Amino acid sequence: MARNIDPALLRAFVAVAETGGMTRAGQMLNLTQAAISQQVKRLEELFQVKLFERDKRTVHLTTAGERLLPLAQRMLETNDQVWGAMTSPDFEGEVRIGVPHDIIKAFMPPILKSFNRTWPRINVIILPLASPPLLAALAAGEIDLTLTTERHVGEGGELLMADSLVWVGATDCRAYKSDPLPIAFGDKKCAFRASAIKALTDADREWQACFDAGSMLSIYAALEADLAIAPLLASTIPDGLAVLPPGFGLPALPNFGINMYLPKGGGSDIGCELASHIRKQFQARHQRVA
Repeated sequence: MARNIDPALLRAFVAVAETGGMTRAGQMLNLTQAAISQQVKRLEELFQVKLFERDKRTVHLTTAGERLLPLAQRMLETNDQVWGAMTSPDFEGEVRIGVPHDIIKAFMPPILKSFNRTWPRINVIILPLASPPLLAALAAGEIDLTLTTERHVGEGGELLMADSLVWVGATDCRAYKSDPLPIAFGDKKCAFRASAIKALTDADREWQACFDAGSMLSIYAALEADLAIAPLLASTIPDGLAVLPPGFGLPALPNFGINMYLPKGGGSDIGCELASHIRKQFQARHQRVA
């Protein structure tokens, strides 16, 4: 006999699996931790299997949970596509967002995935530039909203997350011992560059630019090959690289924020909808404070 599965139960399960905890899942879905826990329990009772192994701080998928996750995600995608098509059939087209090069990989995939589930007929166009030209593009009406990495939030901006700017190198780094110190910098307009140069100058440390203005992939390759070090946000460090600790004799770097800006007039409806998805994803997934 066929049985119906409540999508709300699946949504709670997927949120826990994707965020790694009941509390963060509740923040994503605007529910209490107790409500999320109860929905997961009801789903486990429905299937008569255990979906998570729990400890004091985190939860981990069981074998049954791993089997369910891709199926549940697929079912929710279909559910959200139907809802989007039937409730807002005219909400289609594209939305343009500016994103600094170095935070695209670390932050955008879950945002794009969540947004596409709800609005599959909206094409998201990403403009990858440093923060100053992105703000200029927003002011010129060339994009609908933008993320930035800045020391402080500007007028009309919203702080999504505070983070630490750190020195990063290979896991077995020796490049930091070189004199002059080899630095891999990205876009010349990136605020990280100015902050790093000031810190090195104040510390009277000789340095030279390597792979100047290269793409993030080329910078990561240079770091992993131990040819240079670079200033990166702690939350964006990819596998294969590591934070260089204070004992390595490198000058401390300032804290930064990941901010979001909409046009002064408030932005388009679809731009505001994407901003809402971004806000919710940061609240649920990225609670780090510098």
